[in-house]
Amino acid sequence: MCSPFRMEASCLELALEGERLCKAGDFKGGTAFFEAAVQVGTEDLKTLSAIYSQLGNAYFYLKEYGKALEYHKHDLTLARTIGDRIGEGKASGNLGNTLKVLGRFDEAVVCCQRHLDISQEQGDKVGEARALYNIGNVCHAKGKQQLWGCTQEPGDLPPDVRDTLRRATGFYEMNLCLVKELGDRAAQGRAYGNLGNTHYLLGNFVEAIKFHRQRLSIAKEFGDKAAERRAYSNLGNALIFLGQFNTATEYYRKTLQLSRQLRDQVMEAQACYSLGNTFTLLQQYERAIDYHLKHLYIAQELTDRVGEGRACWSLGNAYVSLGNHKQALHYARKHLDICKEIGDRNGELTARMNVEQLMEALGVNESDLSPSSSEFEMQGARPKFTKRNSMDSVELWKYSSDKVIFLTSDGLCLCRTRLRCLSFLFQKLGRDPSDEDCFFDLLSKFQSSRMDDQRCHLDEPQNGDNGEGSANSMPSLNEMIDPAITTSPQTEELFDLIASSQSRRLDDQRVNVGNLPGLRITHNNLGHLVGEGDHQEPSDDFFNMLIKCQSSRIDDQRCSPPEAGPHAPTVPDEDFFSLIQRVQAKRMDEQRVQLPDDQDSPQSPDPEPPGGFSS
Repeated sequence: MCSPFRMEASCLELALEGERLCKAGDFKGGTAFFEAAVQVGTEDLKTLSAIYSQLGNAYFYLKEYGKALEYHKHDLTLARTIGDRIGEGKASGNLGNTLKVLGRFDEAVVCCQRHLDISQEQGDKVGEARALYNIGNVCHAKGKQQLWGCTQEPGDLPPDVRDTLRRATGFYEMNLCLVKELGDRAAQGRAYGNLGNTHYLLGNFVEAIKFHRQRLSIAKEFGDKAAERRAYSNLGNALIFLGQFNTATEYYRKTLQLSRQLRDQVMEAQACYSLGNTFTLLQQYERAIDYHLKHLYIAQELTDRVGEGRACWSLGNAYVSLGNHKQALHYARKHLDICKEIGDRNGELTARMNVEQLMEALGVNESDLSPSSSEFEMQGARPKFTKRNSMDSVELWKYSSDKVIFLTSDGLCLCRTRLRCLSFLFQKLGRDPSDEDCFFDLLSKFQSSRMDDQRCHLDEPQNGDNGEGSANSMPSLNEMIDPAITTSPQTEELFDLIASSQSRRLDDQRVNVGNLPGLRITHNNLGHLVGEGDHQEPSDDFFNMLIKCQSSRIDDQRCSPPEAGPHAPTVPDEDFFSLIQRVQAKRMDEQRVQLPDDQDSPQSPDPEPPGGFSS
């Protein structure tokens, strides 16, 4: 049997090998060694805390955020137990970053703020800079999520979104000042990149370009090709909104070149997609088709059916602009087939409308088309219309004098000042367009996932406590129970049942240090686990933080938000060219083409590691 000394050496050796693999980028191999180190165990509390921290970081990079959260909580518990304030701050920061990725922004701010407070208390300038950066990232991510589904013009944001993004810029600026003082050029590059992205979302495109150019300069200084590629892409995006399309294409070409150098096919496809749309804005449709075909080929190679559908949609519009309705019909039918396959109902409606319009223009019907392909015999048919804006051919129905709904390129219904709907949809249902029931039947069928956006939020408690992440900001149990139930004869039995079933939830917030994985309790470390014969009680502020970090558990009882729709890795996630479409509305009319709604967007903030590996 191994001696305690040999077991200790084995645990440390395994942990060091895990750290080496993680630093080399092999996080999967690193986690295997860290988990083995935990299995062996150690009586050295600082070593175990470091293992928890690194294991949490490794799982973070593997996108296993549940396990990352678990080990960072273990690290926080152990750091508090042994009185390691710096370690407690780092663990809080790592928890904050993980909670941010999970979309739990208020809890993330609490944890990152704790990291900042402890770093300032301990005079840890590096930790303070990282905490400022991380709080900025949380606010940035929260602002971007609040922008989801927002139909305002660029820069014309709701007050809460604008305030959140301005908070992000404030923290990034404080971070930038501090890292300049520390002489950390790499951190300065990250701050510049994120300041550029935040100003972009705020509609400050000139400021965004200034910061992205500084980001580009530092990326070149370090030979960081990935950061250089992001800077080029973000510069192109901002220049689009200033109407500098030719300059934007130069930056997108550099993005494409670097993506190929880095052998990143996903980013290569996105660059081709952006170039295709920019050449459409320039009315150079042949070149637009060339890049959309390149995007299509990569999407097919990566089996990205959603991206493939987007490419077909764009190609169909480009061919319509060139007057080649036969080829446009080919891609419109492919788009329709893909939408049916992936269950994209809104996209299917748009594709079906396009197919019907093109068939009408060519004077053909379904029987003239081969079921196995999109080719057909013209049979002497002549086009019934010439090139025009695809939106011009959309027949809209006025529902009332004060509301309007219209379909965008991907079939989403957007509300404006008046409510209208496409008349052909009613014709398909064989209903009278003036029938209100018909309209709401359509709304429930095709927009059911968006109905949740119209629901009101539960009333805030009237106790004046509006702190972020506070448990007091959650609805009370009485507010969540039907009044009819509370007045029934079985009220007491109901509350007894609830108290019994929920009582175990309190235990989830308690920590038994002796049960931490990998901890071997000996006389040497027993003094750290208990005081002079007494159990160490954490301070009230720690329990307040725990309450805040556990407050989101009540969200388990709430319904999920509407789905964002199918994801396409070769198509940027965020709405980009739909914004251009609104800003450049007059130019779009001249181009006689409708761009897809979901296209290129600013890159995500440069990722900051969730905390350095401690030694």
